[in-house]
Amino acid sequence: MDLLEQALSGQCTEASTLARLYDYDLFVLAKEAHTIRTQMHQDKVFFNTNRHINPSNICTDSCKFCAFSASRKNPNPYEMTHAQILGQISSSYAKGIKEVHVVSAHNPNYSYAWYFELFRAIKGAFKDLHLKAMTAAEVHFLSTKFNKPYQEVLEDMLKAGVDSMPGGGAEIFDEKVRKHICSGKVSSARWLEIHKHWHSLGKMSNATMLFGHVESREHRLDHMLRLKHAQSPTNKVEAKKGGFNAFIPLLYQKDNNFLKVEHSPSAVEILKTIAIARIVLKNIPHIKAYWATLGLNLALVAQEFGADDLDGTIEVEMIQSAGGAKSKKGVGKEDLIYQIKDARFQAIERDSLYNQIQAW
Repeated sequence: MDLLEQALSGQCTEASTLARLYDYDLFVLAKEAHTIRTQMHQDKVFFNTNRHINPSNICTDSCKFCAFSASRKNPNPYEMTHAQILGQISSSYAKGIKEVHVVSAHNPNYSYAWYFELFRAIKGAFKDLHLKAMTAAEVHFLSTKFNKPYQEVLEDMLKAGVDSMPGGGAEIFDEKVRKHICSGKVSSARWLEIHKHWHSLGKMSNATMLFGHVESREHRLDHMLRLKHAQSPTNKVEAKKGGFNAFIPLLYQKDNNFLKVEHSPSAVEILKTIAIARIVLKNIPHIKAYWATLGLNLALVAQEFGADDLDGTIEVEMIQSAGGAKSKKGVGKEDLIYQIKDARFQAIERDSLYNQIQAW
């Protein structure tokens, strides 16, 4: 049995061996990944109508890959008030958003209560809006800053109305790489523990992987395998069980940060990474080709290579665009639908948990 067959059957569990999948021809990988994607989702490409809010860029951490946080590379610190945040959401809600995605820097000036008062205010004003908030890195930051167990932080999030967690802060799980690119941030083990506890509360989350910087192919496979093992097995009897909704390979943006990476990965390398993710992570239902890091054109191509989701309209994107991505103003819903249909896929507007709202 060759390596690809072993990967497809789940028999190979070594990152160093699975990394050799990159040696296969792109279209051989594409065929297998697209078959899995089609079995799971037919010709559907999912998107949602969402708004990203980043309350502050003032951060206690200094991750080398980050161009968003206020630093020598980005000397424009800001922090928003609850009123400003609610005003922005109100404007977007009037335009039809179904989800607000709240992710912030690790701001030392906000109190513990500041976050939960914000979440309660959002849910109080916009009851049918899905609130996706707080990366595991933010949960860990609050846990350490305010000397609370991370389980308590997660349970406070639940009580305040947070519906699901984004997948940020995962970066690369390999400890040596992590120490180099984001020393001091939440550890790999703690990131996984936080998500697993959130899942045990019956809630869903996403998982990311930052690639295309100083990591190796083996590091990427190690990252995927750790997520595969952390994913709760499907249990239809236990209907309240949470888990990972989607895996999101985030392409590193090389401008305005301290990593000094000269060249971005080729389109072939990116598409192979997405295809391999679909092959390896059969127990995570969705693979998102996040258009804000890939660009919309390549993200659409990735739908032929195992991905089935693009993310959404976003409206205002500040994190990836700070690193050079052309995503600052989001993308119009009509344009997304047109582009998906023009690529010969079925455009499916979804909610944050992948329930279908409308087929276009």
